[in-house]
Parts: sequence; C-alpha cells; structure tokens
Amino acid sequence: MPEAHPAPSVDGLTVHRLSTTPADLGESPLWWQDDLWWIDGVAGRIHCRDGRSFDLGGHIGGIAPASDGRLVLSRDHEVLLFAPRTGATAPLLTLPDADPLMRLNDVKLDRQGRFLSAGMGRDGTARGALHQLDGAGRHRVLHAGIRIGNGLCLSPDGATLYLADTPERKILACDYDTGTGAAGPFRLHVDTAPHGSGVDGATVDAAGNLWAAMIHSARIACFAPDGRLLTQVPAPTDLPSSLAFGGPARDRLFVTSIRDSGTGRAVSHHPDGGHVFALDGLGATGLPEAIFPPEGAAS
Repeated sequence: MPEAHPAPSVDGLTVHRLSTTPADLGESPLWWQDDLWWIDGVAGRIHCRDGRSFDLGGHIGGIAPASDGRLVLSRDHEVLLFAPRTGATAPLLTLPDADPLMRLNDVKLDRQGRFLSAGMGRDGTARGALHQLDGAGRHRVLHAGIRIGNGLCLSPDGATLYLADTPERKILACDYDTGTGAAGPFRLHVDTAPHGSGVDGATVDAAGNLWAAMIHSARIACFAPDGRLLTQVPAPTDLPSSLAFGGPARDRLFVTSIRDSGTGRAVSHHPDGGHVFALDGLGATGLPEAIFPPEGAAS
C-alpha cells in the first residue's frame, strides 16, 4: 500500500462561498472544462458556475465528464449522456425491473473511464447496488446490499476502489482490476462511527489520501491510504455532501452541501445550507478526471 504524504497543512485554510442560490440537495462537484459544475439532485438540475443551469427532471445522483463536451449522469433508474451545448439527452442504460424504492446515487469514473454508480434505498434500506457501465455499453453489478451508496473514489493508480455506506458509518475498499474492471470482495477500510459520522461524498488526492464529507459531524476528514485519520477541518455548513479537487492547479477543494434532501433525514439549520464552497490552503492537490467513454470505445 502506498505511503501518504505527511498530514496536509490547514493553518492557512480559507473558505469562499461560490454559489448565489442554494440547492436543496447539492452534490457531485466536478471541475470540468475549466469551470465548476454541480447538481441539485432532488430538483433534477445541473449547475455551472458560469451561470448556466439545466433542468433534466427526475432525481439526479451524480455527473461525470464524457467525450465531445458531454456529461454522463445517473438519474433514478437510468444512466444518460447529456450535451450541455444542445440540451440533448441519450439513454445509455435503464435498469430492468428496478425496485421503485431504489435509485442510483453517487457516481465516479474509474481511471480508465468506466462509469460507476452506487445505488441506495429511498427508504434507507439495503436496496442499492454498485453498478459499472463501460463505453461499449457493458453493464455489471459489482456489489449488492447497499443502504445509501456514497463516497465512490479510487486510489491514484486505480487499483483500489472505495465505497461508503453512509448510515452504516463505514468506508469499504476492494481490489480493482484496472484492465478488466473486475472488483474483489469489499473489506472494511475505515470505521467512521468513532469519528461521529457517516461519509457522504469523498475524493482522493494525488498522494492517495481520502477526503470525506462527514455529513453527521459537519467536518471534512482526511484519511491516509492505510485508513488512519490525518486531519479534520470544520465544514462550511452543517451538512457537507460531496467533495472534488479542482481549479487550474487542482489545489482547491470544492464542497457541496444540503439544504433539504426531501427525505426528512437531512435538513440544514445553517444559513448557508445548500451552497457550494471552495476551501483553499489544505496543502493537497487532486488528480485529473477520466473521460467516459474510454478512448476507442463506442460512444
């Protein structure tokens, strides 16, 4: 297992609010095409910091970059391609016989560009699964029995896949075959219960440290590749939801947050609940995003 750099320095940490209008369920920040994108999941809306927004309807779980200036996203029981230039959508996958109490939630691309989406039970029960879709349209289920799938991210070499089940207060890890996309059995990576929170969104920095939105404790935590807690900093609001590094040097940590998730489980009591923020001065840098579909795969 790779060794982490020393704990990031946070002495000079500064926080900037970037959004003007709060989202009900802000999620899935993405630094893409030299700008910041994020979603309001419960509203079915995609935002760009340049002022554009796109209403797709349904419940969007997350977005990721695709070829030709498009986005790939999960929505309820399907995976779609979306072209911001034209507003056109194209279906890539619809889950057959999907449980109406399940929806697709957090998303991430693996280092080769395969689309990963973790499902969840709308009622908080273990109805979700971890789905994988490649650029040729091949779909498979990597893991089942997930209550609320979140925190998808991968080690810098792509050989370790992380997944959080938020109400279980566990970050899981598995060996991941970068060539075939096969996933080994999941193992406990971090028990976050002693830290007072489950994990919502997460990302990995260039040193292999995992940064996690601790939604129940209003903190951002950084864990070493061996699972040790390196540092925690206060989140900008009481319900931080997801994280992504970005900016020209990939040294800004973008943080989305929740105002009202619509389930009754997450309702902010903070005046800035639902806004998007940038944290500067963490002493960490992120990695470039992969692109879906992988080069040479069918689009």
